[in-house]
Amino acid sequence: MVDLKIENLAKKYGETTALDGFSIDVKSGELMVILGPSGCGKTTAIRCIAGLTPPTSGHIYLGNKKINELSPKDRDVAMVFQNYALYPHMSVYDNIAFPLKMRKKPKSYIQEKVKQMADLLGINDLLYRKPKELSGGQMQRIALGRALVREPKLFLMDEPLSNLDAKLRAYMRTEIKKLQKKIGITTLYITHDQVEAMSMADRIAIMKNGNIQQIGTPMEVYHRPRNTFVGQFIGNPQMNLISGSIKDNTLFLFSQPIANQLTDKIKFENKLMDTNEFIVGIRPRDIALLTKSNKGTGTRLQGSIVFVEMLGDDTIMEINFGSGNLLVTTNNITNTFQVGDKIEFGLEYSKMHFFDKTGNRIE
Repeated sequence: MVDLKIENLAKKYGETTALDGFSIDVKSGELMVILGPSGCGKTTAIRCIAGLTPPTSGHIYLGNKKINELSPKDRDVAMVFQNYALYPHMSVYDNIAFPLKMRKKPKSYIQEKVKQMADLLGINDLLYRKPKELSGGQMQRIALGRALVREPKLFLMDEPLSNLDAKLRAYMRTEIKKLQKKIGITTLYITHDQVEAMSMADRIAIMKNGNIQQIGTPMEVYHRPRNTFVGQFIGNPQMNLISGSIKDNTLFLFSQPIANQLTDKIKFENKLMDTNEFIVGIRPRDIALLTKSNKGTGTRLQGSIVFVEMLGDDTIMEINFGSGNLLVTTNNITNTFQVGDKIEFGLEYSKMHFFDKTGNRIE
């Protein structure tokens, strides 16, 4: 196992910047997920690492070896794509064996390695089928086997589950995670799907506009987002962002004056002064709906329901409050919520995230 180190990677296409100071360290044996919206540079980054796209500048190290100038075949890197890229005229056996045949390995060695991979992936009964006879999940397993059979130092995966249905995606997330841990290979996994990232990653690197916004464990990026982009990109429904200010020692959220009990605490712990404007982030699940039986412990506020959506045991509501709207998620199934209803809710200081006007976390 080896680690991967990327330093200030940049890639420009004419006037368009795809990567801008992209830097990460992937630990030996780690599964690092690069998460970001479409067009943020994820695929460009992984193609630069694989040697398929030359970077404009920056350095790529695999172990202690700089690999910028090495051809793709000499980097000892394997890559799996979202379209599987299997050879349709070859059997499953021949698809998996192909990288070893290209390296002119002995026939007995190839047979042994293909059998080991088939046992590991549970595909012994598929070895003599053609790709057209396989399901999407089976084809994905074959693609994994072909990439891993030659025991590369680094495993790259570019949106490998995007062509699968929801049920199969959930199954394959678990299978890939178990396989990666069993083999212990250093892995960089690209996705735009936060569920994949949160459920699979040892650490997540969140990208926007060609550079990394934050790197941390799933719980770190969820509970301590470095900026408003990360706060809203992680979590479903997304984090509420509320404009805040303090005027004449009164706290305003969405231009609405709030009970003074929060003002001093917010000013002291976030080093805010009168007239400072800031942003309060709070997740929909962290807003408590208040009833006669649940009076809550935070500041009591009132708004009106403008949207209701039932999702199984969860209810998602949009509540108009002050000059803005808040998303609230509840599993309160004893109440029937209707558009237009007045509703009380509570905000707890411990559940709030504070950001400055530019969107960066206030520490």
